[in-house]
Amino acid sequence: MDLFTFVKNDNMISFNPSDISTKKLHGYLLSAVAPRPIAFASTVDAEGNPNLSPFSFFNVFSANPPILIFSPARRVRDNTTKHTLENILKTKEVVINVVNYKMVHQMSLASTEYGKDVNEFKKAGFTMLKSDKVKPFRVAESPVQFECKVNEVIALGNEGGAGNLVICEVIKLHIHKEFLNEDETINQQKLDLVARAGGSLYSRAKEGFFEIPKPLTSLGIGVDAIPLEIKDSIILTGNDLGMLGNVDSLPKPKDVNKFAKEHPELLIENKVKKHTFAKAFLAKNDVISAWKVLLMK
Repeated sequence: MDLFTFVKNDNMISFNPSDISTKKLHGYLLSAVAPRPIAFASTVDAEGNPNLSPFSFFNVFSANPPILIFSPARRVRDNTTKHTLENILKTKEVVINVVNYKMVHQMSLASTEYGKDVNEFKKAGFTMLKSDKVKPFRVAESPVQFECKVNEVIALGNEGGAGNLVICEVIKLHIHKEFLNEDETINQQKLDLVARAGGSLYSRAKEGFFEIPKPLTSLGIGVDAIPLEIKDSIILTGNDLGMLGNVDSLPKPKDVNKFAKEHPELLIENKVKKHTFAKAFLAKNDVISAWKVLLMK
């Protein structure tokens, strides 16, 4: 049976959501769960008048059927609902446009709470592009646009701050060719998406991409199988240990010996230096060489 140690941390504050104001809780949630992708939602009212507004409670939840979900929350300050939600409840249609860096300031302008008779496409300087299968217009400047029918709207509460899950099924999507690779996959660097954080902060995905190899289809040895002298390292971090644990087996002794002969400068007794050398290989995603350094004697 595994033993777990529970540590009291006096440097942490803890509270029940009901103990603080909705406004403060809202701020904590948006700052801690970040960055979040942005659904730039285009709708029309019953008379066909367009509306455009961004929402960062958003993600993709299924590929078959293709389902996107976003949540227009009730306003915290006065418990009113947004035009987007009102339109969707009447028409059951929406276009979700993704937001890249080139259009982020215009997108922000469209988030202004204009009156119901104001066209945010015009206010923000966007081009209205007719959709093929739904009535709401697409944002021509958006690199990827999803025409959706609304399958269901789930109200999560009746008070200010309560979300409304809009479950959207994609019935047609459009991708600008300039953002595709030769094999028709999306080029994330060219796409240059932005995401929402807390307060007035955004994140530019293009400047923050880094790659983590997916866990093995076979079982990794796990951090618990790493020798204690390595796990207790003052040099190697939790991320480093995670990388070391994501191998299905350790290098064979003959391979470690061969590596040692090729790199005699790494054959040292000092534990700190050895772990420092291993960490340098991990920084280059060369996990096997890092293991060879750690196993050299």
